Amino acid sequence: MLTDLPLFPLATVLFPGGTLALQVFEVRYLDMVQACRAQGTPFGVVALAGGREVRRAGAAPEQLHAVGTLAAIERYEVPQPGLILLGCRGTQRLRLLRPRCLPHGLWLADAEPLAEDAAVAIPPDLEHTRERLVQVLGQIRTRHPGVPEPLPTQLADCGWVANRWCELLPMPLADKQRLMALDNPLVRLELVADILGGPGAWPAAAPL
Repeated sequence: MLTDLPLFPLATVLFPGGTLALQVFEVRYLDMVQACRAQGTPFGVVALAGGREVRRAGAAPEQLHAVGTLAAIERYEVPQPGLILLGCRGTQRLRLLRPRCLPHGLWLADAEPLAEDAAVAIPPDLEHTRERLVQVLGQIRTRHPGVPEPLPTQLADCGWVANRWCELLPMPLADKQRLMALDNPLVRLELVADILGGPGAWPAAAPL
């Protein structure tokens, strides 16, 4: 159990193994990320079910989805006072218990870590999802040479391939949230394959 885990509600879904770039400028989050970096601890990224990322006077309060992802800080830059640039990586999924908002706007929650995806080999009927992902990631690396090449073990794993497609495909946030919250990586990849429409019918993918 994680106690008093600081949360960063966003209009995006962070998947395990995925990357997230953040520009932090609100006071409630500046102190939070400074403390996390100093202590070497992660924070929770949770998708918004309602409300806005940036708090404004008179705006509706934030509403949070129940399942989020721990984010580990990998890059930390302070280009000017009052602005922190973060590069984070999603690690483990978690279920929020008793989320609460402090008077200055920071969200905390007790959280139950969820089991990591079981390692499930990609079955032959879903092999086309891996093959097309290899092509798309190769195109992305051509435009962004710093993007690392995936490991063979990652490309053979249902959960990893499904998560990368979920990041790439243009889907509503609620659909991405439902896919991320699924405990069965094979089912997640099967649903991704349904969205892709089968070999030869590929929606345009956005860069990572």
